Amino acid sequence: MATSSHPNQHPPCFSCRVLLLIDVQANMLSEKTGVSSSQSVRQNIQRILEHARSAKPPPRIIHVRNCGDPSDPDAPNAPGWQLVFVPLPHEPVVDKRKNDAFVDTKLGELIPLDAEVIVVGMQSEYGISATCKSALDRGNVVILIKGAHATYDCVEIWNGGSVRTAHVIEADVEAKLEDAGANLLEMKYVPKLFEDR
Repeated sequence: MATSSHPNQHPPCFSCRVLLLIDVQANMLSEKTGVSSSQSVRQNIQRILEHARSAKPPPRIIHVRNCGDPSDPDAPNAPGWQLVFVPLPHEPVVDKRKNDAFVDTKLGELIPLDAEVIVVGMQSEYGISATCKSALDRGNVVILIKGAHATYDCVEIWNGGSVRTAHVIEADVEAKLEDAGANLLEMKYVPKLFEDR
């Protein structure tokens, strides 16, 4: 199938593989206001993106951007709303207002039902969890990369003000998604991730 240079068309989904970057935005990866593991997660996502872009053939790469309310740090056009990694011209950007990136967006049109969806980004218990579950419900194969998704520590007021660490929340999300049918992948396997398997 020939590719088109028309700006509203996207290259074919080679090997039906998609890299989905969810809410990889300035606010989430800021050293001051970002998730607790912001620097290591940023480096891991950057490595994954570099491997994807250099793959022959490359996967389809889709950037999802959360659009918060006017008072939120990720309100549209606020500094925290900006994507950390600038999309290439053929990489679609999908703006969302719900945790689930498939809700009220065109993401479902961009991801074939038989695609393998590789997921990275923020926040583990919100955008990552909801979007992965929707992809699984659609019948997609889902791969969540450990060390390439993250969240914040959570103060549980209903539990005496105890702090549930980001690491515990991330591990809990991974366990629940694995039970739901997602595949977990360690960072050390990323170099082989975009090769034919």
